[in-house]
Amino acid sequence: MLKDWDWILFDADDTLFHFDAFAGLQRLFQDYDVQFSTADYDDYQAINKPLWVDYQNGVISALQLQHQRFQGWADKLSVEPGELNSGFLTAMAEICVPLEGAVNLLNGLKGRVKMGIITNGFTALQQARLQRTGFLEYFDLLVISEQVGYAKPHAAIFDYALAQMGNPSRERVMMVGDNPDSDILGGINAGLATCWLNADNRVKPEGIDPDWQVSSLKQLAELLQV
Repeated sequence: MLKDWDWILFDADDTLFHFDAFAGLQRLFQDYDVQFSTADYDDYQAINKPLWVDYQNGVISALQLQHQRFQGWADKLSVEPGELNSGFLTAMAEICVPLEGAVNLLNGLKGRVKMGIITNGFTALQQARLQRTGFLEYFDLLVISEQVGYAKPHAAIFDYALAQMGNPSRERVMMVGDNPDSDILGGINAGLATCWLNADNRVKPEGIDPDWQVSSLKQLAELLQV
């Protein structure tokens, strides 16, 4: 199975790394003597999630997303939204842990196939996490939407990545991710093979058909025979 691929591209959040935003926000707001509750988190996500949809659709920029999601708290605490966003990314880097099976999978693939990351996450967090976890050495490519100016599923971020990769045959490139609307749809539109990491047994969105579906990185390792 592994011989079929020249490159395997991974999403980052909830594909290689646990992304516990609630824990990160609790850690952030400790510095402001705020007991950040589950109700606060629900309110935050009610603002944050639509902003991510707008960002992925190219309606707003990365900077607008990062500021607008914290604007209400910034007004309440009399600080700049950028300060809260920066503190949140730092907190997320500090609590970061790899997803179960990630280390074994990457060790099995290292030296046998080229690997890259394509993420809609933000530069400060991605680089800090890769360094903290020691994952940086595994990857031949790191593409961050904030730097490219386009987010998954937009074809331009995949075209950019493939150009950086030396334009390999697209049918020999696999995209692995947990988000069907950005990772899988984006990979399909770019002409790549796709593997949906569906750890929560979610219902497949209509019209998005990955080539493979796995429930864990361990299952992906078995699929790739590493």
